Amino acid sequence: MDFLTSKRFVTTALVVMAILNITLLGVLWWQNIFSRNFRSVEVREYYTRSVGPNPEEIFSPEQRDRFRNLRREHFSKNMAEIRKIVALKQELIDEAVKTAPDTAKIATIADRIGHQQALLDRNLAMHFHELSTLCTPAQRDSLKAFLGKVYTRRYEHGSRWIREVRPADGPGPGRLHGPALP
Repeated sequence: MDFLTSKRFVTTALVVMAILNITLLGVLWWQNIFSRNFRSVEVREYYTRSVGPNPEEIFSPEQRDRFRNLRREHFSKNMAEIRKIVALKQELIDEAVKTAPDTAKIATIADRIGHQQALLDRNLAMHFHELSTLCTPAQRDSLKAFLGKVYTRRYEHGSRWIREVRPADGPGPGRLHGPALP
């Protein structure tokens, strides 16, 4: 009797094919359900971080210790102002979410926050001055460039947000609410 025509072979082949089909359908179903749990992320901008020289090579051990101590002193000295700003912002939020907020009180709180922020910025400038006194002229130039990058980047993010605000005078290319801003 020929093996390929036997009923046993045909039955075995059908069972194996059915098991493979069920397994493959299960895998496809699992991938479909599993991929729904994750949201896709659209990357709009790419940032590269240039790896600068190692701080161990630039600064002497004494400079590193003095920098670390100045930094600790600066942050411990400014924690009181930071806490005041946080409390004022909480007070501002509490007033803003009332059904009938007092705009004069909101303006007063905002002015107080501005005053505290000015004190923080003044202290920060003096901290940078103290750091620069520990540096050599070449290190001072590097410190100036580094601080310029760090503290202007804070506002670049804001300007990127501002660029994405769209006027409501009609849809533009790829935008929901208007044409792209220059």
